[in-house]
Amino acid sequence: MFFVVSPLIEVFRYALAPIAPFTWFGLPISTLDLVATFRLCLVLRQIREIKYAHHISTKRSEAAEQRSFVKSVATTLLVVYGGEAMTAPLLGFPPSFILSGTVPALYTAVQALIDYLPAVPAPSAGLELPLAIVDGFTRAYLLCNLIPPTVTANTSPLVASSPWTLLITSLITANGGFFLTNMFSFLDPTTLVLRTPPELQAYGWTTADLWCAPLVTGLYALLTHAQPFWAEAHTLLVGLLGGVQLDKGIEAVDPEVARAVCALLLGTLFVGRTTKNFNLWKKPFPVIEKGGERGEKAKAQ
Repeated sequence: MFFVVSPLIEVFRYALAPIAPFTWFGLPISTLDLVATFRLCLVLRQIREIKYAHHISTKRSEAAEQRSFVKSVATTLLVVYGGEAMTAPLLGFPPSFILSGTVPALYTAVQALIDYLPAVPAPSAGLELPLAIVDGFTRAYLLCNLIPPTVTANTSPLVASSPWTLLITSLITANGGFFLTNMFSFLDPTTLVLRTPPELQAYGWTTADLWCAPLVTGLYALLTHAQPFWAEAHTLLVGLLGGVQLDKGIEAVDPEVARAVCALLLGTLFVGRTTKNFNLWKKPFPVIEKGGERGEKAKAQ
């Protein structure tokens, strides 16, 4: 397993190292931070443009609002910090955007850059497939490094040792921002209205982004023994699978290895989601015929 994930470990080490020019000012901004910021801001503009085009084509009588940069930035910050703003008071600590304005300023600057570009590429299979792998890295960092310490390092022993608190915190923190954004229709080109978010609609619970958060955080906690419950569960699971147990119990997996495993799982999941969304498995594959002409060969079912 180590040989499989060792390249991912090195990618994380490189991507998480602070980079210039931010280090000149003592700001710990890394390559992964920049990639995640540009990715989210690009996705939000793509969604806004898709919704605007749909609105113009179907609701000609209802005028669209004039585009507002303030609303755009508010939407971005709500997506990023909405979940944290919901869980932080419950866990008894101030949200990160209260303690430092570095990351909010970064998202604001990048959103301004993305919004003032003449055009951005529309979502496509060729664009989303490689970005699905990038999403695996950024989401793994969120679910393995940023969210768990808010629970495991909590000053309350009951909170710090509760596996349920860890899972529900991951679920809300990772998804709360988009939940609030969709509920108040921030991405629509019309005035803000209250509506049922997709997560609460029929089969909304099947959304990969929704359930992968507690799943991956739980897997990381299981491998690293983040709480006593997960150490016992790891030992029990190895015993049920017929693994060899040492006298001192099952040792925890190195956090970097566990994070790389989670990134591999998430990358595979997101690639599968992209394949499904663009119906790639139903499209015929081009083949080269004997005469050199390109033909179409249907994929075997």
